[in-house]
Amino acid sequence: MLGSGPMRIGIDVGGTKIEGIALDEEGTELLRLRVPTPAQAYDTIVEAIAGVVTAIERKLDRRGTVGVGIPGTISPATGLVKGANTVALIGHPLDGDLSRTLGRPVRVANDANCFALSEATDGAGADARVVFGVIVGTGVGGGVIVDGQALVGPDGVAGEWGHNPLPWPTDDERPGPPCYCRKAGCIETFLSGPGLAGDHLRATGERLDGPTIAARAAAGEPAASSTLARYEDRMARALATIINVLDPDVIVLGGGMSNVARLYEAVPAAWGRYVFSDSVRTALRPPRHGDSSGVRGAAWLWPPDPGAVG
Repeated sequence: MLGSGPMRIGIDVGGTKIEGIALDEEGTELLRLRVPTPAQAYDTIVEAIAGVVTAIERKLDRRGTVGVGIPGTISPATGLVKGANTVALIGHPLDGDLSRTLGRPVRVANDANCFALSEATDGAGADARVVFGVIVGTGVGGGVIVDGQALVGPDGVAGEWGHNPLPWPTDDERPGPPCYCRKAGCIETFLSGPGLAGDHLRATGERLDGPTIAARAAAGEPAASSTLARYEDRMARALATIINVLDPDVIVLGGGMSNVARLYEAVPAAWGRYVFSDSVRTALRPPRHGDSSGVRGAAWLWPPDPGAVG
């Protein structure tokens, strides 16, 4: 047997893959597995998640707690999944079904909350009491961690800053691009990777993706530099509202846009104009665990000393 101490298993459910990780009591990775996400059928997704857990436990000859991150959340009102990009999960009691299948309690949380929890536990925000974790990728999401615990809220939407309107909009930012949530001008429509690409297209007529825009800006191309400067100011405005409400110690960026190095200087340099304070001590940091933060955070949904698993 490979050790006998507490083990946490984290599962990250994505549109194309289901990833599992096993961590020991110190957070050291023991094993990682990936399988393709089955076609959009709920029962087969549940079976695939359970299969990853079983495979990890069989390989390590240990039993662990299980946490699952999903691109949605469990509704506090109904106990069913809502708002998931993996639409087959919507309307089902995923935590209950997994608990019955695996024969133990299973904790399910939004993937942005898992990202934030990972970075607050042993990542870029490990030294902080209040951490706001930001996802800026295909969409825009967030999670709030206070004293090592994810703040979910009675409606299950804590941290969903991406579906607030872009603050202090200029005339040319109104009413803003349409959002899938049926509103216009949401922060997500400006700060997601597709939002950045759309802004560049409107300004230049050139269709480029986010990484290419960032690379061209780094090379000094004026049009790309202007697009990225607009992006930085918009991020500064959007995060200033988070600071005004939450005043976190650390904000950690995740998702594809977190790889743009200049954001970590340019955004804090700009947000002081918008924060209601004479100084801003909140730190903006890149993620320590990168793309692994989601699955690691799912494992950390259980407390530091989970004890025996039933």
